[in-house]
Amino acid sequence: MGATDRVRDLAASVCDALEVELVDVELAGGVLRVTVDRDGDLDLDIIARLTRQISRLLDEDDPVPGRYTLEVSSPGLERKLRTPAHFERVVGQVVNVRTNAGTGAGRRFRGTLVAADAEGITVRTDEVPDGTAEADAATHTLRYDQIERARTVFEWGPGPKPGSPSSKSRPPNPKKAAKP
Repeated sequence: MGATDRVRDLAASVCDALEVELVDVELAGGVLRVTVDRDGDLDLDIIARLTRQISRLLDEDDPVPGRYTLEVSSPGLERKLRTPAHFERVVGQVVNVRTNAGTGAGRRFRGTLVAADAEGITVRTDEVPDGTAEADAATHTLRYDQIERARTVFEWGPGPKPGSPSSKSRPPNPKKAAKP
């Protein structure tokens, strides 16, 4: 069993006790990153409790050789997608996918993740790879071993237009007040 698997086992018990989902464990460049999530609110108090408890277990068991820095955090707005469960969770959302060289498909896709299962994913794009426009949306099916990296895409929406109901929360303009 590798170090990340041992850390995953230790962290899972802490996450279960605090009703938090353990999303991922990654060890790279001296950083041990534990990513967690929870439906609803995942606040700093929970992150701090998880960090203390996971750190204590790591000190007792010592599954990671050498020095490292422990980071416990949420996945954020643009989430890395590495496992089939990660992909299944975000079906219907916009994703960026980069494929391994030599897959026969384009190297980069941006589109809606329309399906994900144990074997791979299907992404619907408005363009074919490398920016060549196509009349209809293209559908690309990839096996997980063809994917170099993938992540969700956070798309900013337009702000409220002046005078719209959401901009009415400002204090009233006294010059526009009705005359008696």
